[in-house]
Amino acid sequence: MKGLLLSGGKGTRLRPLTFTRAKQLIPIAGKPNLVYGIEDLVSAGISEIGVVVSPETGADVRGALDSGERFGAHLTYLLQEKPLGLAHAVLVAHGFLQDDPFVMYLGDNILQGGIAHLLELFEAKRPAAVVLLAQVANPGAFGVAILDAQGELKGLVEKPAHPPSDLALVGVYLFTEEIHAAIANLEPSARGELEITDAIQQLITQGSKVEALRVRGWWKDTGKPTDLLDANHLVLSHLLPCLRGEIDASEVTGNAVIESGAKVIRSQLRGPVYIGRNAVIEDSYIGPYTSVGDGAQVLRSQVEYSILLDGARVKDLPLMLDRSVVGQDAVVDGIQIGARKHTLQLVIGDMSRVTL
Repeated sequence: MKGLLLSGGKGTRLRPLTFTRAKQLIPIAGKPNLVYGIEDLVSAGISEIGVVVSPETGADVRGALDSGERFGAHLTYLLQEKPLGLAHAVLVAHGFLQDDPFVMYLGDNILQGGIAHLLELFEAKRPAAVVLLAQVANPGAFGVAILDAQGELKGLVEKPAHPPSDLALVGVYLFTEEIHAAIANLEPSARGELEITDAIQQLITQGSKVEALRVRGWWKDTGKPTDLLDANHLVLSHLLPCLRGEIDASEVTGNAVIESGAKVIRSQLRGPVYIGRNAVIEDSYIGPYTSVGDGAQVLRSQVEYSILLDGARVKDLPLMLDRSVVGQDAVVDGIQIGARKHTLQLVIGDMSRVTL
């Protein structure tokens, strides 16, 4: 069994953050989103993993993941010149995949329950494909499954105007070699892409067995800033405390991870929170569900339910920073004006500067 981890695409819904980075490298609770996918694959016993990258961000992905050895994986990088669809990514990877069964995992997904049950079903029934589903409030934004009264998968439709169900494809699939012949017969969709839903539908139409499973636990597609923050919330909810940094005249309540080299000085941390290596929190309040990246600084400010990337600097804010994403090496600077009665909500790209 092999893995195929997708890390292409332009990430337009996450701009300005994705003008300078792959969307799959945005950290959630201190860890790039892609790493969660690798860990899920490795935990399920899959160590041979192909990583599909784009020309724009491929070098950054390679730099972040390297050979994969530290994750217990062996990574092979596969270049997709243009974002022509998920099925096109499988086409690009065919030389790596050969005729082996494989799990395809979209790199901007994050799951709580892992994928072991996906492989268990495959080993028990040996279908042509297995798809993972989750109930969602906005199924029209996803590929949607059509099930019969017995719960058997009867069809799929990509981003329908009138969804036939609220069961979305979560972006984790298991395929056998049959998928390659199906993709070879595809025509581009109305949006100019080779759709994986069309390929799976072809398997169903020709009588090949396609199984559907529900996710275990929760699932998030981190395609928008609000989704990033919600995923950060969910991951931090299961955080185990680990205090390696320096805590001086400060109060820490709830679960917190404070990495080595970090300093928390005359501040209040209310967990769950993650504080990265060599970060500085001084005369500040860090509220629940906040992740502060390596080398970031929060000085004389209040931050809650936010993500601060590596090297970000927040100081002297007159209002609480809430539900915000602050890019790498960005600066949010203010002048204190007394009691805070409102909040700020910002999404700021890398190396930006905002003065309030």
